[in-house]
Amino acid sequence: MSRDRTVNLPNIVTIVRILLVPVLVWTIAAGEMRAAFLLFVAAGISDGIDGFVAKRFGMTTDFGAHLDPLADKMLIIAIFVGLGMVGAIPVWLVILVVSRDILIIGAVMLAMLLGRPVKMRPLMISKLNTVMQIVFASVVLASLGFEFDAKPVQTVIMWMVAALTLLSVGFYTREWMRHMTAAEREPG
Repeated sequence: MSRDRTVNLPNIVTIVRILLVPVLVWTIAAGEMRAAFLLFVAAGISDGIDGFVAKRFGMTTDFGAHLDPLADKMLIIAIFVGLGMVGAIPVWLVILVVSRDILIIGAVMLAMLLGRPVKMRPLMISKLNTVMQIVFASVVLASLGFEFDAKPVQTVIMWMVAALTLLSVGFYTREWMRHMTAAEREPG
């Protein structure tokens, strides 16, 4: 990864995506669901563009490698919290999705505090979970913004998100436990 140019086009696009988060929450809170849907789609497209440009033109940076997933998580958490606040999705689902991320961040921080830093790589189940969270949020926002009934589809996707979130927690917990017990066995 290039370390010379932290401020480059892909990182600027990622920063703009982060700046869209409060705007997106505001549009949801204001009941402007069509605008929220369009902003969410724009954020998703920008995520694809910044990654493509960074890789294609050799603009990857350590800063961008950390900033991009942070921007993605901020966006998803903001969407779920916003939709939960206006009653568009169940509060229990918001708590589940947000708690998973807090648990992962807490586990990484705890490992660091214990002198056993762990590098959490995205697992395939986690990637699938993220895709389903995005699909779910998109369907909910689109159905509200363009006023069509998607309840049956939403319900199926919602339960898929819940199941994948719980599976993801289980897999990350297993990986973290393996790391922590392996670190204990290493000669110090």
